[in-house]
Amino acid sequence: MKPKYIIIIILMVLALIIAFQNQEIVTFHLFFWTISMSRILVIIGFLFIGFLLGLLTSYRSGKLQP
Repeated sequence: MKPKYIIIIILMVLALIIAFQNQEIVTFHLFFWTISMSRILVIIGFLFIGFLLGLLTSYRSGKLQP
């Protein structure tokens, strides 16, 4: 297995450990909306958005081919 994949797996496991330790409810106020949800969903959601943005950037820069 390549070292790159081992590092990715380790980072994913650490991110999940951190996410599962933060389960309290948080409230967001965005313009006219108030949203209450578990902090774990917020963390995982932002990790997913960051992954998608990184993937999109690598496609646009030509480093990753579809």
